Amino acid sequence: MVLFSAPQCSACRAWKQLLPRALADLAASFLEVDVGEATGVARYFDIFHLPTIYLYRDGHFHAELQCEARQDAIRQTARSLLAAPSQDEP
Repeated sequence: MVLFSAPQCSACRAWKQLLPRALADLAASFLEVDVGEATGVARYFDIFHLPTIYLYRDGHFHAELQCEARQDAIRQTARSLLAAPSQDEP
């Protein structure tokens, strides 16, 4: 799981706290990219809104996680996305 965020973004801070608990059984690692520090990475992935959350499994991109900021919604959506075949990276 890769979280693209910025420290001044309140939604980013909320998701940063919520994701490890919600995805504890699904994600082996949680990475965060501070788009203020890594602007080139943000441009490469065309990150326009924050937070943006990408799901990877075994090095393969699966999808952008988009759902309500609730543990059960995150878990259910992530399971569904990770069960589908991997996709081309954005």
